[in-house]
This record gives sequence, C-alpha cells and structure tokens, in this order.
Amino acid sequence: MRKRDAKRLLDLIGWEPCGERPTAKKYVLIAAPHTSNWDLPIALLIASYFEVEVSWLGKKSLFDPPLGWLLKRIGGIAVDRDGRHDMVQHCAALLRDADSLALMIPAEGTRGRTEHWKSGFYWIAHEARVPIVCARLDYAKKQSGFGAQIETTGDVKADMDKIRAFYADAHALYPEDFGPVRLRDEESPRRA
Repeated sequence: MRKRDAKRLLDLIGWEPCGERPTAKKYVLIAAPHTSNWDLPIALLIASYFEVEVSWLGKKSLFDPPLGWLLKRIGGIAVDRDGRHDMVQHCAALLRDADSLALMIPAEGTRGRTEHWKSGFYWIAHEARVPIVCARLDYAKKQSGFGAQIETTGDVKADMDKIRAFYADAHALYPEDFGPVRLRDEESPRRA
C-alpha cells in the first residue's frame, strides 16, 4: 500500500500518524497496547504511511483458510505457540541474515490482560544485535506511530524502564486488558 492510500484510510477512520520513521534498517518492532483485533490493521496502515515494510508474528490459527494467504501476503509469519520451538534463535537469525527487516512482535502475547509481557522480543533483539523500536497505538488520541529506539544492554530492568516510559501514557481500546509493561526476566534474570 502506498503512503497516500494509507493516509486516506487513516483519515477515514479518524487516526493520525505521529512520530518519525525508524532510522535502523533492521529492528524488532513492538506495537502496543494490543487489546483488540483492530490493532494489527491500524499498525499496518501506520507502517504503510511511514513506508516501512513490516513482517509480523501471529498465532498459527490466524493463517488458516480463508484468510491465511492474505495475512502471509501482508507480512504475516505463523507461530506455533503450542510447540517447543526456539523462536528466539530462529527470529534472531532472520534478522541477522536480512539486509533490512522490521519484525513486529506482539510483546504482550495476547489481547487479554497479562501480568507479564513475553520476553521473546527482547531476547530476539539482543541475540540479533538490533534495536527495539517502540510503536504506540493510542485509542484516546487516535494517534499511532513510532517512537523510542532502544539498544538492548542485557540489563533487562534498565532496558525495560525505557520501554515502560514510552508506553506510560498509552491508551488501549480496552484499558482493562492492558496489563503492566514488565517481563518475568526482570524479576529473575535469564542471561545477559
């Protein structure tokens, strides 16, 4: 989709792009809060407006017929959440091997409330040695766009403090389903 078309659709639904296009060629992209099925289409429109081609992870069942082919065509990568796969290593390798890649990962792991985000996005960025770019969906202001770019240090709490600051005033469509921005790894570090 072209920037002009994305802007027209955003205007039609009353959303405004904000922030600036990320400067990194390869990064892990967090789009949060994620409490609605509308989050993905809005995030993809914002990415199109900023002329950022994203690939994104979604649960395997989303890619079943009848819409699976379309979701793959617009950058979707199916993830089997039931199987024991080393997604961190797999996704880190995708990023390392690519010339450019914006890999959007739903850090919350679900649309429902959770007390901890999934840490995969962090460790993928850390293993691939690429930054994490934060993008916000703010339903109160009807604004979405890119913001903080964070290089991981292995100090999970310090890095997450930067991410928390970015999302501190974000308004989810369903605020009761947007839990705290924290990882279990902050409480019991896994590795550095």
